[in-house]
Amino acid sequence: MIMVQPVWQRRRFLATAGLAGAAAALSGCGGSSTGSGVGLRYMYWGSAFEKRGIEQMLDQFGDEHPGVTVEPIHVPGDYETKINTLVASNDLPDVAYLGAATAYRLAEQGKLLDLEPHLKDYPLLADRSPGSYFYWAEGKNLGTHASNQIILTWYNRATLTAAGVEPPPAVAADAWDWDTLINTADRLTVDRDGRHPSEAGFNADQVAQFGLSLPMTHWYSLVRSNGGNIADEAGTRCLLNTPEVIEVFQRMQDAVHRHRVSPSPAQLGAAESGSAPTTTVLLQTKRVAMAIDGHWTLLDLGQSDLDYGVGVLPAFQEPITQRNRTPRVIRSGAEHLEQTLQLYTYAMDPEHIDLFRAGLWMPVDEKYFTDETALATWINPDVHPPEFKTAAIDYMINNSVTGYAERLKNATAINEVVTPALQQIELGTRPAADVLNELAAKVEPLLQGWYPGPETYR
Repeated sequence: MIMVQPVWQRRRFLATAGLAGAAAALSGCGGSSTGSGVGLRYMYWGSAFEKRGIEQMLDQFGDEHPGVTVEPIHVPGDYETKINTLVASNDLPDVAYLGAATAYRLAEQGKLLDLEPHLKDYPLLADRSPGSYFYWAEGKNLGTHASNQIILTWYNRATLTAAGVEPPPAVAADAWDWDTLINTADRLTVDRDGRHPSEAGFNADQVAQFGLSLPMTHWYSLVRSNGGNIADEAGTRCLLNTPEVIEVFQRMQDAVHRHRVSPSPAQLGAAESGSAPTTTVLLQTKRVAMAIDGHWTLLDLGQSDLDYGVGVLPAFQEPITQRNRTPRVIRSGAEHLEQTLQLYTYAMDPEHIDLFRAGLWMPVDEKYFTDETALATWINPDVHPPEFKTAAIDYMINNSVTGYAERLKNATAINEVVTPALQQIELGTRPAADVLNELAAKVEPLLQGWYPGPETYR
């Protein structure tokens, strides 16, 4: 069976799935005591693999904290709707994953605990870099994140070797420029008669293998690489129609519709179904040779028999990748605050959860990148490819920027306007400049500035 992933929704956040089991688990929720003990609830999203890892961690926490039981609440789909339902009934779980925009909204409504006064009591939280916290106002901290994830270039090693093609560089300083990316992807794209897109007679309707999967959803890394952004430093002027941004989107469109080295949604069968095969499936089946996608792809790749590799993204003015982080939050008024904070901190520690060694996450704390003993606790040679240190760890430390939705105010309303506009570019129906000029005029009235943080604009 082919696994599918949403084309325009953030992976693992708003995936389409039934909520019957989650609704049953949530019925009658509320902080509770179990006999003489303490009962807590931990709500999260994710695949079956993530569910297994979280439940193992929660079981271990219970074993190490006698008298405390934790109910795992796994919501595999439409997480935002479920959160809104719980907010309306004043029934948020003790600890939960939240998207940044939702977390800011609930913090501003007084629904979430301000973590700042408690940092001094928990060194694991207090010692994190200032950029790891989510501040909704000066000195008001709704939480931190449990992991780092960035956008990378994945590839089928055997496919590239067979074509005599060098893999994407694993060092940021050596990142391909855009023309090199397209030329390489052309060599890896063939129709059923073995012709490349640059050759006469190439049949774009009978492509056996595309050189590159380039989802429009990963635009922000490339825009930042070209010196662009969605908004200016004040967060009040839209920059989506600046030359730097237009260039990137037009080149992304051209990769699909002019150079024909990357599949359109229709060519992946996603235009009708709203979903496309996962990156792992695309690489395994040799539907594509290379794919730009998030670090989370490693979870599925690590469980496959594919000989895969990883490289940095192509660069425009400078090598840049987007760092994705999801805040973990505590509801305000938690009945058992001490135990809740213990659970919150426990779930942040890479030594307590195997999802780091399984490839889903990278740690947050610096020691897990600089200390060889700590590094060995999560790097798994059976999962992480040999070039991972430079292609992912060094790349993240030295060349990453925070995703705009994690700092930009009113991001939910802004994305509701941005997403359908960018789909027009992806489908090739209109030139990027035309779409972006109209889009900027719609986005600018929605801009309300950036939330506080040392990495706001960087």
